[in-house]
Amino acid sequence: MDRHRTRRNVLILALCQALAMTSTSLMVTVAALVGQMLAADKTLATLPIGVQFTATMATVIPASLLMKRIGRRAGFSVGALLGAAGAGLAVAAIFAGSFVVFCLAGAAVGAALGFAMFYRFAAADAADPTFRGKAISLVLTGGVVAAVAGPQLARWSRDLFQPALFAGCFVAIAGLWLAALLLLQLVDIPRPSELERRAGGRPLAAIVRQPAFVVAALGAMIGYGVMSLVMTVTPLAMIGHAHEFDDAAFVIQWHVLGMYAPSFVTGHLIARVGVLNVLAAGVALIGACVAVNLSGTGVMQFWAALTLLGLGWNFLFIGSTTLLTETYRPEERAKTQALNDFLVFGTVAMSSFASGAVHNHFGWSAVNLAVIAPISAVLIAVLWLRRRRAALAA
Repeated sequence: MDRHRTRRNVLILALCQALAMTSTSLMVTVAALVGQMLAADKTLATLPIGVQFTATMATVIPASLLMKRIGRRAGFSVGALLGAAGAGLAVAAIFAGSFVVFCLAGAAVGAALGFAMFYRFAAADAADPTFRGKAISLVLTGGVVAAVAGPQLARWSRDLFQPALFAGCFVAIAGLWLAALLLLQLVDIPRPSELERRAGGRPLAAIVRQPAFVVAALGAMIGYGVMSLVMTVTPLAMIGHAHEFDDAAFVIQWHVLGMYAPSFVTGHLIARVGVLNVLAAGVALIGACVAVNLSGTGVMQFWAALTLLGLGWNFLFIGSTTLLTETYRPEERAKTQALNDFLVFGTVAMSSFASGAVHNHFGWSAVNLAVIAPISAVLIAVLWLRRRRAALAA
């Protein structure tokens, strides 16, 4: 694919990423609060987010295999339609006061995200090897828009359909997915060749035994999982410590900005200092987040910690995705990407389910202490791969 078409696709996919992540940012800002409002048992407040990420996990494998058959544009369009339908169902759930229906709506939006998570792979697969890290990074810059727009949309739309609090937020989410649907029609990525559709390549067992795959999958799983664990309950923790909704929206806004703003330079950093160094830096940033969160519960501490959490996630997620692209051949990409994201969102789903219960029973400090062991495991894995590569190069 020529360089001009590649850059055009990256721009369109970045815009679609912006819309999808604005939807996610809006969901993160309000979903736990809506869950708390609708659920009879308040320990289930974060269940809709857990259901959302479970649906994402369950969708990534069929989504990847479907796109292998019908192409990226058609598959992404199916996902956008699911997102709009799920947001509409959430509006109906709020008006009806139904927690169960709201969870079903979260599942539909989660399925849409299962398709959208492949935007980064679509950009990488169409790029030459020297541009892949930058292509992934540039697509994720679309999340910068989400950092600004998501919490602002939450504030603006929260009371739009009073007394149905937060219903307007999900009307906005439906609009975001419909806008993405229109933009996706401009994506110009050829459908997989007959060889790619039919050839299976190496068995998955052979692919996952590669040290680079192990570290890439572990980095993405833990990075996304611990980010979700802390982020999901942050609005609840802030409200519980007598902060205002606007303060929580402000913190989430900076968290999402921390997640995506570094994407302008993360690809360049990977090219300059190496992917393993970027992964190690991501671990250090999440460790700093834990330290700040344990130091106090003022708005500034929540703000600083969640911003550091976003930065750490960015380095771990982009670094892991870039490392993963080294582990498969063209005919193996669908199943390898699907397995990777299944593992990632399985971890995210479990952490989302756990976060509400841990916070409710053990408190905010326990949520943060739970992060230390997993990120230590990632650091050990990165150092192991670095040593292994150094030994092979010697």
